[in-house]
Amino acid sequence: MALLEIKNLGISFGGLRAVDNFNITIEKGQLYGLIGPNGAGKTTIFNLLTGVYKPNTGTIFLDEKNITGKKTVDINRSGIARTFQNIRLFKELTVLDNVKTGLHNGYPYSTAAGILRLPKYYKVEKQMDEKALELLKVFDLDQEKDTLAANLPYGKQRKLEIARALATNPRLLLLDEPAAGMNPNETSELMDTIRFVRDNFDMTILLIEHDMKLVSGICERLTVLNFGQVLVQGKTADVLNNPEVIKAYLGE
Repeated sequence: MALLEIKNLGISFGGLRAVDNFNITIEKGQLYGLIGPNGAGKTTIFNLLTGVYKPNTGTIFLDEKNITGKKTVDINRSGIARTFQNIRLFKELTVLDNVKTGLHNGYPYSTAAGILRLPKYYKVEKQMDEKALELLKVFDLDQEKDTLAANLPYGKQRKLEIARALATNPRLLLLDEPAAGMNPNETSELMDTIRFVRDNFDMTILLIEHDMKLVSGICERLTVLNFGQVLVQGKTADVLNNPEVIKAYLGE
């Protein structure tokens, strides 16, 4: 059953058609890749999916619910979370507190309880600490829970951003170039982590990536974009062996 279905999605900036007639269907539990050259419209699609931009045309369905044009916070509550090509952490906060920022919608307490430090506040904070630590253990970051996010190595900052996204309890996780800037060992570890997240969090994952080793190693299906339009869609092996894709987009 499809978790995400996008029909005829499009957006223009001035006279430029950045995304044009984009269609995709992603089944629950899939690891799906979105690839293409710089400027093809990949991140723009993520911004449309998460409410950063509102489309000029088309519809977005999440689990058969129309979420087209909704606010970012409402889309997140509906079940979509993301990371960014350029890491966006709260670098002045600790590793633990970064993850806790993603938990607040699921562990609410009143403003009065927070200001007055009522028993409800301490109870909820304790629950969030425990949940955040569970997520950090998945990424081997629990021993650095009190470290400022700014002081983490680059690869671990990438992992922390994924952990924070998972804290919002999504059904669809959008990863925007998660391996960017990583060395081969870090990329290999990331591949294992992404598989673990999919299998153990009942997660559907859509990722943008230029690292073809990662794409071919974990993605079950691919869509290739060019100038905001779909060039090829299908099973990963078929797409990566398509002569047009190899020549124009993989540099081989």
